[in-house]
Amino acid sequence: MADLLTDTYMTLRKRFRFRAQRILGSGEDADDVLQEAFYKLWAKRYPVRSTSEAEALLTTTVRNTSLDAVRRRREKVPLDVADPPAPEDGQERHELYVRVERLVREHLSDTQQRILDRMEGENVTLEQIAREMGMQPAAVRMQLSRARKTIREIYKQGK
Repeated sequence: MADLLTDTYMTLRKRFRFRAQRILGSGEDADDVLQEAFYKLWAKRYPVRSTSEAEALLTTTVRNTSLDAVRRRREKVPLDVADPPAPEDGQERHELYVRVERLVREHLSDTQQRILDRMEGENVTLEQIAREMGMQPAAVRMQLSRARKTIREIYKQGK
């Protein structure tokens, strides 16, 4: 099953990316959606008996995951959560920093924390991070995307 699903995905990846990009309007978002869609199927271990069945399952999952991403994008985050005003005194700024740091430590995996820190804090490229961590660039991009998504969800919940 896994080999058939993986082979079909790899063979038709460009077509799936094109479809996702058409829905999302962004190649980077399309890459994230492809990773998410493939991971969903891989994790659930759907029983696939033929290439055409794998193609249909992947096509549907990529389309639905793309549409979900568009819906999430349309959800509006309250202004005070999405773009909090910069604290004027040092104490408020420090408290905000400590709060965000705590949320990151509590909700992100060690790998996601390292990638986020290197990418956002130290301005290291995705390719450099992949080499340093012994990962594929696509896997680093997926972990970064998941970390950012987790952070967005935490802010939406107002934690």
